[in-house]
Amino acid sequence: MTNHISDRLKTLGIDLPPPGPPAASYVMAAVTGNTVFLSGHIAKKDGKPWVGKLGLDMDTETGKAAARSIAIDLISTLQHHLGSLDKVKRIVKVMGLVNSTTEYTEQHLVVNGCSELLFEVFGEAGKHARSAFGVAQIPLGACVEIELIAEI
Repeated sequence: MTNHISDRLKTLGIDLPPPGPPAASYVMAAVTGNTVFLSGHIAKKDGKPWVGKLGLDMDTETGKAAARSIAIDLISTLQHHLGSLDKVKRIVKVMGLVNSTTEYTEQHLVVNGCSELLFEVFGEAGKHARSAFGVAQIPLGACVEIELIAEI
């Protein structure tokens, strides 16, 4: 399965970046039983927080691209902490937080950027339950933050 996922990543033109360190007092991944919980990952652009507020200075398509970039970082963290992506049986749950105005209502479309890539990479095992929320602010002013739960 690793070669299969590696092949999909190559086909999609994705090189996994090195996983980032936590920004505060927590770990990036915690495993209990057959479940791995990934901490929230914020959107980054050129290695820096991808700052913006949906509905104010960022549109849905840009937010979706930011969420897609987070999916790549989440996959990188999974690989780093598990040693191999072949240990992932399925992506169980994704929770997305979208830095948005009170009038903005397309948070679900923004988080699709992450969900769609997880399906492209993991196939049927990438289909997951999900929540998407609009929030007043995200650490460092990032536009999107996403956390993930996977079965291993």
